[in-house]
Amino acid sequence: MVVNLPIRVDPGDGRRLPVQVADAVRELIASGVLSPGDALPSTRSTARRLNLSRGTVTAAFDQLQAEGYLVAAHGSGTTVNPELERLHAEPGPRPEPPVRHDPPLVDLRPGIPDTDTLADSTWRGAWREQVARPGTVPDDPMGDLDLRLEICDHLRRMRGLVTSPDRVGVTAGAREGLSAMLRVWAGAEPLTIGVESPGYPSLRRVPAALGHRTVDLATDADGLQTARLPGSAPDAVLVTPSHQYPYGGSLAAPRRLELVAWAREKGVWLIEDDFDSELRHVGQPLPALAALSADRTVLLGTFSSVLTPSVACGYVVLPTALVAPFRGLRRDVGQPVAGIVQGALARYMATGALRRRTQRLRQIYRRRRGLVMEILGDLPGSRLQPINGGLQAVLVCSAEEKALVAGCAHAGVGVVPLSDYWGGKGAESGLVVGFGAHDDGTLTASLGRVADVVRRLS
Repeated sequence: MVVNLPIRVDPGDGRRLPVQVADAVRELIASGVLSPGDALPSTRSTARRLNLSRGTVTAAFDQLQAEGYLVAAHGSGTTVNPELERLHAEPGPRPEPPVRHDPPLVDLRPGIPDTDTLADSTWRGAWREQVARPGTVPDDPMGDLDLRLEICDHLRRMRGLVTSPDRVGVTAGAREGLSAMLRVWAGAEPLTIGVESPGYPSLRRVPAALGHRTVDLATDADGLQTARLPGSAPDAVLVTPSHQYPYGGSLAAPRRLELVAWAREKGVWLIEDDFDSELRHVGQPLPALAALSADRTVLLGTFSSVLTPSVACGYVVLPTALVAPFRGLRRDVGQPVAGIVQGALARYMATGALRRRTQRLRQIYRRRRGLVMEILGDLPGSRLQPINGGLQAVLVCSAEEKALVAGCAHAGVGVVPLSDYWGGKGAESGLVVGFGAHDDGTLTASLGRVADVVRRLS
């Protein structure tokens, strides 16, 4: 590709014009703007842009060729000499290459799904058909209508939630959906958002990043402790009733009813993060909280766990009172998900492929859950939390957490410290281990390394 020459000449400079052009090109090479092998514009186009005669530019280029800075070949134009660094030991400063840290041999960090079987003929066909229509742009700020209809069908079949497409907005994932809702609610004063502790770190950071306050809400093995909800109510509460993150507990029916009653009494919005709800290993998927409290609950959903995080697409299901404000926000700031992505997902879902894939993934993840329980379930000085759903396991350990994480890294396995999920005091020591991304053999070997580290340090 030809590189433009951002140079200027000054007739009053005192130097001859060919000298000015040659000096300017040398400076571009010395500063790294031009690199060995870069193609230069023709002498004719350069002369026209600089308002010089072609002979002036030709003389400058000839001088640079004589010095070894440029090379010219018939029919190939003029380029910066590919051997410049050998001919001129210091042609100019070069930016330092980025420091690359070798990743762990096996990445068992949570939240990484199995994507090996995703790109089948149905997946490729949906994208191929949509890419063939690159001019298609959703005309509704809430998102592509076909995709929103498919999301409604998905929620009905997989979550037992009946809703309409006018209450569904397409998002770029759970974090973007939460960010949008905080903008919808934002006023003159910062909001106060109740967040589970421990809880999903990336969502916990969103309110603070937008200038709002957070209040930690206690959880236990059964999710949010509704008996300990604050008397001074926040503006909204972020809750994971189907699959508390990272411990995996599910909010029982009495707690759900108590939470809904409290929210209505206090005028609190509920933000239901439906993370991994389709991937339940024990019993049937629980109904969405939004089915109990459609007027107070915003449901955040994403396709990351059943498809891939790389798609960066999700959805929000809104109470009727929030539809118009959300639509107005989208109209003002734009729809964050590309039309091609939305159209391709709609086509893919319309074939029933997402339902079939979810069923297959449930079988795969249940088998891998069994491997986790077999290898990590009876280690000295540790306690493996029940794995009722999702793609991660929590191993509470008596050993020092930093040493555990460092030991696993030294053994070639990447894990996450349990304390990262806590907002303040009371954090337990342990590891959060993902089991979704790797085949059974790789997972078995890497879990064995984790087990060896725990035994050695306990």
